[in-house]
Order: sequence, then structure tokens, then C-alpha cells
Amino acid sequence: MKFSGRSVSQYKLEKLVAEFLSVEDAIVFSMGFATNSMNAPCLVDKHSLIISDQHNHASLILGCRLSGASTKVFKHNVQLFPDMKSLEKILRDAIAYGNPKTHRPYRKMLIIVEGIYSMEGSICNLPGIIALKKKYGAYLYLDEAHSIGAMGATGRGVVEYWGCDPKDVDILMGTFTKSFGAAGGYIAGTKKTIDHLRVNSPTGYYSCPMSPPVAQQIYTSMSIIMGKDGTNDGARRIERLARNSRYFRLRLKQMGFIVYGSDDSPEFQCFFTTQQNAATDMTESRCRFCISAAHTKEMLDKVTLFTIPLMYKVLDSVSEVADLSSTKYSNRKHLYKDMKIEW
Repeated sequence: MKFSGRSVSQYKLEKLVAEFLSVEDAIVFSMGFATNSMNAPCLVDKHSLIISDQHNHASLILGCRLSGASTKVFKHNVQLFPDMKSLEKILRDAIAYGNPKTHRPYRKMLIIVEGIYSMEGSICNLPGIIALKKKYGAYLYLDEAHSIGAMGATGRGVVEYWGCDPKDVDILMGTFTKSFGAAGGYIAGTKKTIDHLRVNSPTGYYSCPMSPPVAQQIYTSMSIIMGKDGTNDGARRIERLARNSRYFRLRLKQMGFIVYGSDDSPEFQCFFTTQQNAATDMTESRCRFCISAAHTKEMLDKVTLFTIPLMYKVLDSVSEVADLSSTKYSNRKHLYKDMKIEW
């Protein structure tokens, strides 16, 4: 016989997540991928329109398909190239023409974006998206899986990074698998929205809840980030992560690599050519680097990779392999040649 439900640890964590994000309520789930894919169908239906960024994660794409809603894709919109024309055209046409199948207005329009796009290293243009959301009466779903705990002065994600009001984002989603070193995900927003998910989300009533030890681990990690442990360790880690990311990115550029994404992103990619293209187009092969706050300058320059018994000097080895495989293609290397990169 099996009994399941919300534990005290899970209840405490949900309250802390809501406090951390400055919203009314939050709900946590035991799997990050399912947090996206299984909850989208609870938010929209066949009478709704989903407007999705072209580079959204597979979990979001699956959620769009399972929802039964009409889905339109807009051109990737990021901090470096803030062009909102594609998104605005879809919103405007949706209001003007409605659903082409029924010739009736959409009951709901939901814009879905990510804070940091893991395969691009880019940061979404959140202020521009919020402005359009308000202008056309749409709802906004923000996936902060790769930005929560890593972006912003206090780790509260791209909402804090851009200085936006959390209440301007209708659905705040994130995972605990990156910055918090655990498992699962959350959705946060108004109490009305979260109560709706508690009752209707299949991830909540058909799957096992988050285990108490995992919930307690996340609670402790988030408390440290918020400074509730009485130290500034969380703030120091966030500052160190930003410093490490910038240092490593500039060193790669100095070596002659083509580096994708925003300079403020803790995730970034280098262009590579490969024999096989697992999940990219032929001209978009890449190697992804995820920098940690635990890295020191010495580790970044001569870091030991403990996952295998051999010793590697990361930047030196990356440079050597790139020379052998002729993958340093940047024509802007001269811009960084004499740059003094501080850590």
C-alpha cells in the first residue's frame, strides 16, 4: 500500500520559493522536465494560442503539443538583438483574425520564453516581452531553469537582472537541478493560479511528491542564497559565479574561439565542427561550458577534472585540441589579443 502527499518539508519549501520570488504562492514538483511538459496543458486548451520562442527547450515544446492549443513560433529574441517585430506581428494577427480554424477570437494568448537559453547562452529580452504582453493582453510564462540562483544581484533570475516586477510575469517556472544541486522544479505566481495547478496538474496527483530529504536540501540551499543562515556566503557565490563566467568567456575569445551568447550568462558555447550533429544544424555545432561558483582562477586555468582519473588543464587543453582540429574560427581575435583579463 502506498500513501503520498505534501510533506512538511515540501510545504516549507513552497512557502520559501514564493518568498524568494516575491510572489503569492508556489508549487514544487519532483521532476523538472515534467514541470514544463505536464503543466502547460493545465494552463491553456484548444481555444488558446501559445506563442513560443523558436529556441525553447524540448520540455516546453512537448507541453505545447500536449496542451492542444494552437502554437505559433516567433524568432528568437534576446538581449543582444532586441527585435520584437516577429512576436508583435503574431500577437497583432491573433487579435485581428482570431483562430483560423474556428474564426473565433482566442480565449487566451500565452507567451512562453526562457530566461537563459541553455544551447545559445543568450538572455531573453524580458522588458520588451513584458511590454508587448501588456499591450496585447497576453499572459507570460517564463522558464528560469538556467537563470534562477545564477542571475541577478541576489540570484533571483532574469527578472531581477532586468529590474522587472515579478508580478508582471504570470507564470514563473524554474528547476532545482542547477543552482540548487538537487532535483525537481517549481511554478510560482498568484495564489489563484497555484491553487488551480494543485487541483488540475497531473504532475501533482499522478506522480510521487518530492521526497522530504530533497525538499530539505533545496530549502537549505535557497536559505543560504537568501542569507537566512546569517552569512553572506550566498551573495559571495553569486558574485564569484559572475566573475568566473566573464573571465572564462574572455579567455576563450582571446584564444580565437567564436563564443555564443551574452557576456553576463553563466552558460556559453563555442563553435565547433564535428563529424556528427546530435541536436544542431550542420553549421551550428557547439561545445557548452557551464561555470561554477566553486571554481577558482587556478582551476579555470589549470583545473583538475575529478570525474576521470586523468589530469587536464582546461583552457590549455581546449586550446591545444582546437589547434589540432582547426576550430578557432573567430576573425575578432585581435580585439582581445592585448586585453588584460582580470579575475
